[in-house]
Amino acid sequence: MRKLWMIFSQAVTVLVAALFVVTTLKPQWIQSMPWQAHQPATVITAPVATTPTGGLSGTPMLSFSDAAKRAAPAVVSVMTSSKAAASRPGSRQNDPWFRYFFGEQGSQPQSGIGSGVIVSSNGYVLTNNHVVERMDDIEVMLTDGRKARAKVIGSDPETDLAVLKIELDRLPAITFGNSDTLQVGDAVLAIGNPFGVGQTVTAGIVSALGRNQLGINTFENFIQTDAAINPGNSGGALVDASGSLMGINSAIYSRSGGSLGIGFAIPVSTAQHVLESLIRDGQVTRGWIGVEPRDLTAEIAETFNLPLKDGVLITGVLQNGPAAQGGVHPGDVVVQIAQTPVANTSQLLNAVASLKPGEPAKITVQRAGKMLALDVVAAQRPKASRNEIARQEAPQEE
Repeated sequence: MRKLWMIFSQAVTVLVAALFVVTTLKPQWIQSMPWQAHQPATVITAPVATTPTGGLSGTPMLSFSDAAKRAAPAVVSVMTSSKAAASRPGSRQNDPWFRYFFGEQGSQPQSGIGSGVIVSSNGYVLTNNHVVERMDDIEVMLTDGRKARAKVIGSDPETDLAVLKIELDRLPAITFGNSDTLQVGDAVLAIGNPFGVGQTVTAGIVSALGRNQLGINTFENFIQTDAAINPGNSGGALVDASGSLMGINSAIYSRSGGSLGIGFAIPVSTAQHVLESLIRDGQVTRGWIGVEPRDLTAEIAETFNLPLKDGVLITGVLQNGPAAQGGVHPGDVVVQIAQTPVANTSQLLNAVASLKPGEPAKITVQRAGKMLALDVVAAQRPKASRNEIARQEAPQEE
C-alpha cells in the first residue's frame, strides 16, 4: 500500500510539473482544449464619458461654464487715451521757464486698457474711476466685436467708481446679486481684460469680507478674493457661481504687478448706490460733520482712563462745523451714529456718509463717564479728487 502511494505521489508531481511547463511555454494548447472552448470570455468595459460634464464615476464635474456664459457678454473692454500733456489747458508744459529747466516732459499721449460692466440695456456701464480719470477719449468694446465711444456720466473718486454711457442697441445687461449674502469660502469668478489679452475668466473663492483701512479709497468695504485679478481687470465683474454680479474688481496686492492671490472688489451694494446717485444727480451726496476721528485702542483707553473698549475717539472738532454746533467736543468717544454702532474710524466714516445733509441725527458719545445723545445736523461732504485721496494715509476729517 505504501508503495502504491509513493507511485501515485510521484505521478501527480510529474503531471503538475508538466502542466506548469505547458502553461508557461504553450498557453494556446490549454486554451484550445475542448473543455475550455465553452467557457464564457470575461469582458472588461472601460467607462466612457458621454458628455463633457460627465465624470468617470458618473457624477457631474464641477464647472462654472453656465455662470461664465451668463455674465461674460455684459463685461466689456474699456480703451482710453488722453491728449499730449502740452496740449492740456493749464499744463506746465506751456510754461517756457518749465521747458527751459526741464525740457519737453510728458509730451506723448497716454493710453490705457481696463474693463467695465454693462448694468443696463440702456447703455450704462459701470467701471473704476481710475480707468477713465483724466482721459479724453474712451471707447468700449463688447465681446461680440462691436465698439462705441463712451461718455462719462459721473464719477466718484472716494469709492473709485464711474458710470459711462454708450449708444448701442441689443445690449446684454448683467444681473445684480446681493453681496450682503456672500460668505468666506463662496466660489466667485473674476471677468475682465487683463493685460489687454482679451476677455478672461478666472475662478477662486471669497477670501475675506469687509476689508478696510487699506489706503486705497476713502470709503472701503472690499471683498477679498484669490481669483486672479491683474492689470486690465480693473472695472470688471466679480460674479458668483450663478453669474450674478457681486462686485467690481478694483485693486490687487502685488509686489511684481501680477496676481499674488490677493485681489479686492467693491461690493455691488456700494456700486449700486453710487450708480443710482450718479445717474440721477451726477454726483454722490454724503453726510459730513467735521471731526477728526481716531481708533480707540487699549493704550488710549488706559491713558485717558476710559471704560470703553469700542468706539471712536474725537481728537479734533472743526470750528463752527456741524459737530461743533451739535455739541461734540474733543475727547468725546463716539459709540453710535443714528442707529448704527461704530467701533472704528472706518465704520464712523461710513455711518456719517449715510446721513442725509440738512437732517438732524442722534450721535451718542461717552464723555466723562456719561453717555450723551447729541443732535447733529449733517452737512454735505466736500468733494475730493482722487489725487487728494491718494495723499491721505487715513481719513483725518469727517
